[in-house]
Amino acid sequence: MSSFKDVVGHKNIIKYISSAVQADAVSHAYILNGERGSGKRLLANLFAMSLQCQNRAEDGEACGKCQSCKQAQSGNQPDIIKVTHEKPNTISVDDIRTQVNNDIVIKPYSSKYKIYIIPEADLMSAQAQNALLKTIEEPPEYAVIMLLTENAEALLPTIRSRCVMMKLRNIKDQLVKKYLMEHLHVPDYQAEIDASFAQGSIGRAKEAATSQELSLIHISEPTRPY
Repeated sequence: MSSFKDVVGHKNIIKYISSAVQADAVSHAYILNGERGSGKRLLANLFAMSLQCQNRAEDGEACGKCQSCKQAQSGNQPDIIKVTHEKPNTISVDDIRTQVNNDIVIKPYSSKYKIYIIPEADLMSAQAQNALLKTIEEPPEYAVIMLLTENAEALLPTIRSRCVMMKLRNIKDQLVKKYLMEHLHVPDYQAEIDASFAQGSIGRAKEAATSQELSLIHISEPTRPY
């Protein structure tokens, strides 16, 4: 897993997270809102790993080497729970009750916090949101809930008002291009096209760089004159 130092853009959010971890001033609920491919899951995973790290650096960065970090990297940290849903377009009230409400009353297995990450939280039904609201209103002291959304407005105002909102902005094309060239070894000209196509999303840029269809477009582009 990457570290905060490897995240492209979102410096203000990373600074906020690092400060909260260092000061042990963590909220019980967060909303990470941004377009698909903006890095919500990566930031949530790094945030969770840092909170649970047993040998955290002074700047709030997870060590990546302790038992908790190794478990988090392999997806087996018992106190970092990823909420899933069977129906493709809905997170049901049963999903929330089973995986969050009924589980959160059990104290952490081996860590200070018990962290729930809910991807696609804007797919929660009204009943699911109301069930989660009760937990957010009166959470155990060890609980941290992270809601990942593309459209935070789909959440109840009462949920939004009780969460710390972190909005992931579009990343500048030059940073996206630099990332593609340095990490995926994409040639300069192709990286420029991919960055433009991505419109500020690292996820879309990576898809573009590895897409065969787009690669054919790159190949068919006229060669620049020397």
